[in-house]
Amino acid sequence: MNLLSPRGFLLYGGIILLVLGVAGMTVLGPTSANSLLGDFNWLDNTENMAHLLLGVVAIAAYYLLKDANLTKWLVILVGVVAAVATVLGFMNMAATAPNVGVTNLELSDDVLHLVVAVWAFTAAFMSSSPSTTTTA
Repeated sequence: MNLLSPRGFLLYGGIILLVLGVAGMTVLGPTSANSLLGDFNWLDNTENMAHLLLGVVAIAAYYLLKDANLTKWLVILVGVVAAVATVLGFMNMAATAPNVGVTNLELSDDVLHLVVAVWAFTAAFMSSSPSTTTTA
């Protein structure tokens, strides 16, 4: 499975999200005091639930979506959401926790969300897809 294809993004991204959700409930949170990485990176319960839910949705979409165009647009939507999370995180970095609505985003979260946005857009727009040839 190509990591830089829309389907690869959904599968591997979904797995990563599930791992992050579980890690946030065990070794990376749900507070900075409970995180192995301390204040550098910790995942609160809101982030954990979002990661678990989005991971399940991504893996379900990998198995259930058969339309390549719909899959591509889902990946674009994820890229937009990750880009918005990046901007909101950077804009509110100095605020006290929770600094973005009901969750807390550290610099490491912002960088990770930026990587996800770039990965999603690369998978959606740069992946090779079979071309269709029409004959007259």
